[in-house]
Amino acid sequence: MDTFALVVVVGVALFFTYTNGFHDSANAIATSISTRALTPRVALLMAAGMNLAGAFMGSGIAQTVSEGLIETPTGSHGMVILFAALVGAIVWNMITWYFGLPSSSSHALFGGMVGAALAGSITVYWDGVLEKIVLPMFISPLVGMGLGYLVMTAILWMFRRANPNRAQRGFRIAQTVSAAGMALGHGLQDAQKTMGIVVMALVIADVEDSGDPIPVWVKLAVAAMLSLGTYAGGWRIMRTLGRRIIELDPPQGFAAETTAASVMYATAYIFHAPISTTHTITSAIMGVGATRRVKAVRWGVAKNIVAGWFITMPAAATVAAISYFFTNLIFG
Repeated sequence: MDTFALVVVVGVALFFTYTNGFHDSANAIATSISTRALTPRVALLMAAGMNLAGAFMGSGIAQTVSEGLIETPTGSHGMVILFAALVGAIVWNMITWYFGLPSSSSHALFGGMVGAALAGSITVYWDGVLEKIVLPMFISPLVGMGLGYLVMTAILWMFRRANPNRAQRGFRIAQTVSAAGMALGHGLQDAQKTMGIVVMALVIADVEDSGDPIPVWVKLAVAAMLSLGTYAGGWRIMRTLGRRIIELDPPQGFAAETTAASVMYATAYIFHAPISTTHTITSAIMGVGATRRVKAVRWGVAKNIVAGWFITMPAAATVAAISYFFTNLIFG
């Protein structure tokens, strides 16, 4: 039964990673596609490859997820909690994907973990949730928006005398690099979150000990599923990020991607904080767009996106708690 439960939980975790890939692929490439710097298929292929590479660039975030948010549960009860947490995250991912709302897969996962832990009477490390999840959830979009505004302002000043057509062509090329950097950061951030869940499952099943290095097969499996999901594409969300918030040109797309990628690398390597790639790129787009004029940003769309940010964790937690109740009723 324990082996079967482990296989099920790992399988569901990998499926979550797949949904994360197609849900969040827009984060890395929507701006490049909307400015026509890259064709959709080329952009998706590039993003999938960079996601794969990014998954092998660290393990600090995986440790935060596996040890810093909830007490590691034990036995079959622990497997039920992890299963319920993943179901909560997957269901919310699918709902927001259907409506084209770029909510955070990361916060759906964290909400699912907290909801399942509370339903299963497992200790939640609220200090860890506050420090590693809630504070970065508010701070990273503000940093992304402010930094995006400053980067775009600097670009406008530096290229104020440049030939407009040549500048546009140059920034289309530059966007290939910035989009790759964004996709690499997405792999660095989001692949590790699922790795943390799989590691928890392996510890619960006594296959691994807490504190052991992440097995190579876990990194490969998670990275592969994230890349496959990314290549499947998230066209609904791409439209929201690429055009509905603001019509972007290549310099703006470059500024937004460079800003978001920088924030993701800094939080991953310096703070080991699993921030939302969705929040970061969306806020960077808003900051960049505001340099044109504040009214150029479609704040009505932005307001709906921000509302989605606030309800993601509670909504995923609720679904996870309900999932725990029924799963425990059947298998508990």
